[in-house]
Amino acid sequence: PWASLNLGDHVGDDPRHVVANRQHVRVHLPAEPAWLQQVHGTAVQILPAATETRIADAACTRVPVQVCVVMTADCLPILLCDRQGTVVAAVHAGWRGLCAGVIESTVAAMAVPGEAVLAWLGPAIGRDAFEVGPEVRQAFIAQDVAAEQAFVSGHDDRWFADLYKLARQRMLRLGVTAIYGGEHCTHTEADRFFSYRRDGQTGRMASLIWIE
Repeated sequence: PWASLNLGDHVGDDPRHVVANRQHVRVHLPAEPAWLQQVHGTAVQILPAATETRIADAACTRVPVQVCVVMTADCLPILLCDRQGTVVAAVHAGWRGLCAGVIESTVAAMAVPGEAVLAWLGPAIGRDAFEVGPEVRQAFIAQDVAAEQAFVSGHDDRWFADLYKLARQRMLRLGVTAIYGGEHCTHTEADRFFSYRRDGQTGRMASLIWIE
């Protein structure tokens, strides 16, 4: 379940293997990534941080070679930067964090206008594989009736949710229009991606961004 470069140290893998995998990644980076303790919330860690304990679901920096990173295995990773390359951010957006406003919190932390932001949507679970309860749909619609467009009727009272569309809707409301990526499904592309919903016990992938 942790084959092919698992980078998560909280998923039951041999810690020595995780360290070795992270070292494999490290040789391609300008510095050690600032790994987060992700909790499906909206906190944004501004880097560099004064503490090694980083409980947050997004990281943001204006410091060159400071590597921001988030880990996922179905949740949506989002990488952000401004057009001038002066600030970057990485976001972990599961449905809870997305609904609670993790994108909004991160763009606010970047302190640039939405129209100045470029966004990339990394591999996440696709709509046809992400069935949720009616309470999830209602939580989004309660905040924005347009979110109804991101849900398709599923089995019984359940719904298929489109994380990519929900994220795009949130960003468009912030003025972010330069949005790229969002074409993969971690659940169905088993040869390429880890998927918690598909496998239960599985590894974690990393999405990283930094200023050169």
